[in-house]
Amino acid sequence: MNIPNRLSMLRVAIIPVFVIAYYLEKVNPGTFIYALMPLFVLASITDFLDGNIARKKGLVTVFGKFIDPLADKLLVMSALIVLNAMGTLPYFITILILSREFMVTGIRLVAVGEGNVIAASKLGKYKTATTMIGLTLMLSAPYLEILNIVGLWIVYVATILTIVSGLDYFFKNKKVILQSM
Repeated sequence: MNIPNRLSMLRVAIIPVFVIAYYLEKVNPGTFIYALMPLFVLASITDFLDGNIARKKGLVTVFGKFIDPLADKLLVMSALIVLNAMGTLPYFITILILSREFMVTGIRLVAVGEGNVIAASKLGKYKTATTMIGLTLMLSAPYLEILNIVGLWIVYVATILTIVSGLDYFFKNKKVILQSM
């Protein structure tokens, strides 16, 4: 297994630790809450590194094309659900973001079945970056409460980008979808 794929697997491995830290916080308030943001940031850094290393060193693999976006979705999903459980993020945000992710994943699966690989768009990359920044700030609220408010506004922007990029993705790949029917 190459380094980018190991980084993606590390991201997947961090996710249960992140979720367990949230539940341990509920048992022992004021202790594990401070672990959430560093764990999320560490996992986010692996996302940045794995793609850059894979492209620069020519280490792009079929497994990497599968695990990287899956790990990203699992990480974001976990953070959204934890923030919902903490009562700091409205549920409609989670529903919109996860709906878009499932739609895009479905389109990608149809495309792969037809022998096509659909690369992430710049708009999708902006959506991901904005989402990660907003979630990081919201998870930083135990350190400084104002970060929750700023992070929430950034997540609202990310949600708009999520909707726009999802529609863009659908319309750009409408042909692939219609061919499979």
